[in-house]
Amino acid sequence: MAEKKFDTEGEVLTEHDASVRRPRPYNVIMHNDNYTTMEFVVMVLERIFHHPKMNAVRLMEEVHNRGKAVAGTYNYEISETKAVETMALARQEGYPLRCTVEPASSESE
Repeated sequence: MAEKKFDTEGEVLTEHDASVRRPRPYNVIMHNDNYTTMEFVVMVLERIFHHPKMNAVRLMEEVHNRGKAVAGTYNYEISETKAVETMALARQEGYPLRCTVEPASSESE
């Protein structure tokens, strides 16, 4: 439970809440399509999501075989930025790669 402190300022009683909550995590989900190359997906996973080569290849295979995979888990603002950056780079290269942002389940927290 949050620790509460009270101060009196003249005639006004003010309450200070000392608790700080961690921001809710969000997953960036990368979706499979029939046009984006596997090499491009691996490059994006390395460059934007900072995965090592072996992990990027494994995630690319998961996207290809299962239809989607979690590319990374961050706070909402970072997740949204990485999804937008990924799709902008894909469009620049002529690919329809799609990423979505979803709240992370309690299992992955």
